[in-house]
Amino acid sequence: MSLFTDSIFEEVLIKPFDEGADRLLIISGYATANMVARHAEFLKTISKHRKLSLDLIVGMCVQDGLEIQNHESFKEIQKRDEINFTCQYVINNPPVHSKVYTWLKKEIPYKSFIGSANYTQNAFSQSMREVLGETNPQWSLDYYNSIFGETVNCSDEENIRNNIEFYNRKRIIKEIINNDPSGIIPDIVYKDLPKVTLTLLDNHTGDVPKRSGLNWGQRPEYGRDPNQAYINIPAPIGRSGFFPERREVFTITTDDDKQLICVRAQDGGKGLHSTLNNSLIGEYFRYRLGLKNGEEVNVSHLLKYGRTNVDIYKIDEEYYYMDFSV
Repeated sequence: MSLFTDSIFEEVLIKPFDEGADRLLIISGYATANMVARHAEFLKTISKHRKLSLDLIVGMCVQDGLEIQNHESFKEIQKRDEINFTCQYVINNPPVHSKVYTWLKKEIPYKSFIGSANYTQNAFSQSMREVLGETNPQWSLDYYNSIFGETVNCSDEENIRNNIEFYNRKRIIKEIINNDPSGIIPDIVYKDLPKVTLTLLDNHTGDVPKRSGLNWGQRPEYGRDPNQAYINIPAPIGRSGFFPERREVFTITTDDDKQLICVRAQDGGKGLHSTLNNSLIGEYFRYRLGLKNGEEVNVSHLLKYGRTNVDIYKIDEEYYYMDFSV
């Protein structure tokens, strides 16, 4: 049996898939939807014809509660076609602090790992010292099955809310700074949060780019989904450290309470994409603008809506807030 302290992402989450394993069962005290998206996105680089099948049990939420943004993102990923994903929460005490990763190959236990690493981006990065070691995969499968009966699916809102408390990762504090008694709508700012403003227009033409940005998918000759889109990140902002490094996954909560799981992509990380499916961010903006799915976006649509840019606030390294309100 092997013990891994370095390259645990590759050894535990990638290599078995590369060897033909086709389903991963995870028990983890703590887990994030961002990690699910990062894992699935990385495996797409290995095989475009195989997608990750992942069954996740989160063990500590019965004691520590559930972060509402993470919970909503788990539910969203569970509905996506790009990954076969289910997420369960332990609802019985005592909570489960275990970290067990069990790969199956054609439903037969293939490899299993146990140790200290939660299923989070932080644990599977160089910022933490973690250890995972191989163990008997049949024992791990039996343990997974023994815990499963004490869980509920992340979409079972009634059972979850009867057993688990919810919390916000960080409350975004609003301050009215122009409380004019004349009835003028007050300005609202978000205190103590770093902010960038990203334009949705081409700085040279003053219009929405025809085949990039929100119209990146407007390339019928390539058979693309016309909703494919990204937001351009100017090079100075890309180098500033405001956004995570390229391929690190993060969640953006929008002013209308939607969740977008995103990643920086393209050369130099200049494009802000929705991960797993880069049409989702295009669908989102077309919905806000009152357009049909796949419709080409132009500057008149943005001007009619009331703005041509977005404000993005950094809550922490994995969570951001995007304001596209008028």
